[in-house]
Amino acid sequence: MMEKKKSKKSTEGSNGDGCWLLNGNTRLTFGCITVFALLVRVIVSLNSYSGAGDAPKFGDYEAQRHWMEITLNIPAKKWYQNSTVNDLTYWGLDYPPLTAYQSYAHALFLHYFHPDSVALFTSRGHESPKGKLLMRWTVLSSDVLIFFAAAIYFVIVYHANRGKNKQQHMAWHLALILLGPCLILIDHGHFQYNCISLGLTIGAVAAILSKNELVACVLFSLAMNHKQMSAYFAPAFFSHLFGKCLRHRNPLLRVLQLGLAVVGTFILIWRPYLYSVDAVKEVLSRLAPFERGIYEDYVANFWCTTSVLIKCLSATLLGVLLSMVQQIKAPSDLVHEKSILLPLLPATLLALEEPLLFRWLTYFALLSMFPLLCRDCLILPYVALLILFVLIYYIPGIRPTKKRESSPTGLKKLAMILVLLCSFFLHIVYVTLRPPQKYPFLFEAVIMLLSCSQFVTIAAYSNLKQWMLESSIWMEKEKKVQ
Repeated sequence: MMEKKKSKKSTEGSNGDGCWLLNGNTRLTFGCITVFALLVRVIVSLNSYSGAGDAPKFGDYEAQRHWMEITLNIPAKKWYQNSTVNDLTYWGLDYPPLTAYQSYAHALFLHYFHPDSVALFTSRGHESPKGKLLMRWTVLSSDVLIFFAAAIYFVIVYHANRGKNKQQHMAWHLALILLGPCLILIDHGHFQYNCISLGLTIGAVAAILSKNELVACVLFSLAMNHKQMSAYFAPAFFSHLFGKCLRHRNPLLRVLQLGLAVVGTFILIWRPYLYSVDAVKEVLSRLAPFERGIYEDYVANFWCTTSVLIKCLSATLLGVLLSMVQQIKAPSDLVHEKSILLPLLPATLLALEEPLLFRWLTYFALLSMFPLLCRDCLILPYVALLILFVLIYYIPGIRPTKKRESSPTGLKKLAMILVLLCSFFLHIVYVTLRPPQKYPFLFEAVIMLLSCSQFVTIAAYSNLKQWMLESSIWMEKEKKVQ
């Protein structure tokens, strides 16, 4: 009897909140996944990158290196100012201040081991083997310290009370997050630091799931101060947190607390530029550089300029409005809301709930990046990571399945097969044929059109599913009341 009781207690403990961390097998599994994900990144980083050997401006690799050069050699107040030592036409800083601080920290690292790679003026276009190794290392270390840590934090919180098969599902989920092909190819192939802003966003989501809204506000504010594209998530965070504030015993106090966390973080990040309105405007003009011309050399009149703003703004508002209303009315776990805003990250976090949506979106996100990766000579990593993703997704006995989720049948299945065949055909056409001279970007346009059609379909499905979920929850509550 004593042994049975002990066994039962042990089983309950392994499924309790956080107690699974005492399980050595889970720690070992997480460790293996993390090491493997790191090795995959290292292998991808051995390939080419954006603008390799392509003088005079090269590409994103040179942009990131140049920001390190600038932030290291001139004062912070002048990082966003055009001058004789900071020519903004040559990869001028166009991300928020946290990216500049990140560039400065990495510049110190490069300067210590290889000063020539960040020397003012003379380092332009620097592509020495040692410099490349150090640059790749800055991305790897950022990924591990921020994105890996946030992903593990999220998986722990998300699966805390899931019970049956929790450890298997956690391992599967973590593998999909850490081995997402799109992020690996862009950051460790093409060369960027999206892992930082996305990692901070994942951390903010995990903080909300663990009821730490103040921490979530700080983390998401940091994400927006690293890359302005993080603002696409802002409606989701705002509506969810505002909905929770309305249900707080002291709504005004809670709004004030969260607001102070956001404002305080922004003030801390922007402090070097708060000495004058003009200084702030200089930074803002770099974050939204309209003076460069939205239409480049085509046209620059009132109607064309305003049409972009009006169409983009109205389309964005229409896309997020329904989900925002739903979240304010009944705030649920934020990962559901975010599936409409910047699909790939929330879809990855929702892989357990919506595996088909996640798989479909990941594939077409990869397809949309194919022309860019071809230009960077990253076709082999592209194919390898796509195969790896499929193998992980379909691991026998690991991938969670749900009775309520049925596989597509009939016309839906036929349509999906046709779309996949079309995408496969586009891959072949793009690498083997030349487009008509009159339409040099024809193949890219077709790829974008196909990808966009799937993104729009997924967005519509996400909104519908969210409102259906809300309706079912409301009906369940009504039944309990009766």
